[in-house]
Amino acid sequence: MNAETRYEQDYLPYIIRWGRLTNWTGVFLSFGPVLVLAAVFGIIPPFQAILNGFISIAGAVGIIWFVEPLSYFPIVGVSGTYMAFISGNISNLRIPCALVAQKIAGVEAGTKEGSIIATLGMAVSIVVNTVILTAGVLAGAQVLSMMPPAVNNALQLLLPALFGAIFVQFAIMKPKMAPIVLALCLLITLAARKGLIPGTLSTVGAVFLSIALGVLLYKKGLVK
Repeated sequence: MNAETRYEQDYLPYIIRWGRLTNWTGVFLSFGPVLVLAAVFGIIPPFQAILNGFISIAGAVGIIWFVEPLSYFPIVGVSGTYMAFISGNISNLRIPCALVAQKIAGVEAGTKEGSIIATLGMAVSIVVNTVILTAGVLAGAQVLSMMPPAVNNALQLLLPALFGAIFVQFAIMKPKMAPIVLALCLLITLAARKGLIPGTLSTVGAVFLSIALGVLLYKKGLVK
């Protein structure tokens, strides 16, 4: 059995089986406090309150439910997607770790090899993140309170810095496409700030227009 056949017949079914189990378990545990309130204490909010809460949350972050899986799947593959959405910290930790692992291993995102390497990188990040998070929960607040305001203000820039690093990494791989995509995203952001398009559509527009642009440039033979 060659590597590709083993990947399709052994690896993927195994990953899907355990991925579904762990993710559905995560969903169930997420509703654990609600179930305890309802079953043990008999506290059940009225349906209208639940609906209003859902609408308010969906209006704020609902678009992410569709954008993130579509955006990240080509990078991390099946196994990485299961791991990312059960562990969290996707954009600011899992994806950067996956990309760095792929770069060091010399594999392309979107390939079977890239998916496996991304999974390994994300697995290491989850273990390290859990250890650091545990230490942070126990001592982080006290340490941060001792830091000067300049340090705490600088920590607010970590996420933009990570996104910038990810963009540069892709820009190195696709130098012809990077400036066009950057200009496109800047125009979309400017249009959203000017009120020309809804702010919730700016992320969707950036993702899908970039995909369409990549497909167009590929068909024209301008990018590989």
